[in-house]
Amino acid sequence: MSRTSSSRSPASPAFRSAYGEVLAGWPGPVDAVDLPTPCGTTRVNSCGPAGAPPLVLLPGGGATSAVWGACAAAGAARTHRVHAVDLVGEPGLSVPAPGRAPRTPDDLADWLDAVLDGLAPHGPVTLAGHSYGAWIAAHRAARRPARLGRLVLLDPTQVFVGLHPGYVLRALPVLVRPTPERIRSFLHWETRGAALDPAWLRLQDATAGFPTSRPVTGPRPDLVALARLAESDVRVDVLFAGRARCHDPGRAARAAREALPGARVDVLPGVPHHALPLTAATEIARLLADP
Repeated sequence: MSRTSSSRSPASPAFRSAYGEVLAGWPGPVDAVDLPTPCGTTRVNSCGPAGAPPLVLLPGGGATSAVWGACAAAGAARTHRVHAVDLVGEPGLSVPAPGRAPRTPDDLADWLDAVLDGLAPHGPVTLAGHSYGAWIAAHRAARRPARLGRLVLLDPTQVFVGLHPGYVLRALPVLVRPTPERIRSFLHWETRGAALDPAWLRLQDATAGFPTSRPVTGPRPDLVALARLAESDVRVDVLFAGRARCHDPGRAARAAREALPGARVDVLPGVPHHALPLTAATEIARLLADP
């Protein structure tokens, strides 16, 4: 695995060690690059054939690019050149520029444009995101569909329906003062005790002391623009986690089908929201490989 590094990174040695342990399980070799963007330096971990179609993956809030390793190993890195991105201002090895943290969805679209410039300037790319990463991907797609060949939203939050109040209440202590114990307890509750990768859980423990920027919040993406996108030559896939606690997956799927009649919308039964990229890796890799 090759890696460029930044002395300005806020990541602690313990975080870097846990991060590296998870990356060691990826199908190798893994190439790590730091891309300049308006919001700072963005770390991207890439694997798969250099000439394969580009697949850009955005993790959920509080996660890192490392969460996509299982999907890469399950087949995504055979069909695509996988580019997994550390969100700027979130745990990971991206380094926010002082005073330049994204504050609006437009800022995030500018940031993601710069990332795509560095990875696949001519397109087309498949852009996929999970949870908060799906919210970011949907905003960028609605605002600037250029270079997109496909959009994949994995259990997107705050796109078609709002968050369940009970989920917000359970997540609040983790957001206000994260500790390894609180993170583990929340994940155990939301995933209903699902068996998650121990190395990934240790990395989540290490995020507790990670300095993060205030996450960008705002309106839902423009669903009219996304509907036009889904009716064009850009394929849009939306996959919901059937046992998600963050929202009602059946209601969310109905809302997505109504808003985006040209999209392919499905519900993956038996999978919780926070386990989706990990325990459903085979299903996600199969979805991504489907022409």
